[in-house]
Amino acid sequence: MSEALDRTLAALADPHRRRTIDLLRERPRRAGELADSLGLTPPAMSRHLRALRQSGLVEESHPDFDARVRVYRLRAEPMAELKAWLDAAADHWADQLSALKAHVEAKVR
Repeated sequence: MSEALDRTLAALADPHRRRTIDLLRERPRRAGELADSLGLTPPAMSRHLRALRQSGLVEESHPDFDARVRVYRLRAEPMAELKAWLDAAADHWADQLSALKAHVEAKVR
C-alpha cells in the first residue's frame, strides 16, 4: 500500500472528516460554512481541514474578492487511488469465494 493511500485512509478514519467530504461532494465551501454545517468550532474545523489537505483529499483556494476567505474543494486523485485499491481487494475476495464455492461443490458430488 502506498503512503498516499495510507494518508487517505487515516484522514477518512474520522467521522467529521468523512462528513466534510460528503459536504464537499455537493460543492466547494468556505471553512466557516463547513464548521457551521458540522457543528464544529472554527479551530476544530481548521484541524480537520488541515488533515484533509495534508492527505491530498481537499485543496483550498482564495477568491479574488477576498484573500482571507478560504474555499475548499475535493481532489479526485486520492479517491481514485482508494477506489483502485478497493477494487483490487474486491476482486481478490471474489476469486477466493469462487474457489471456495468450487471446492464445496466438488465435495458434494
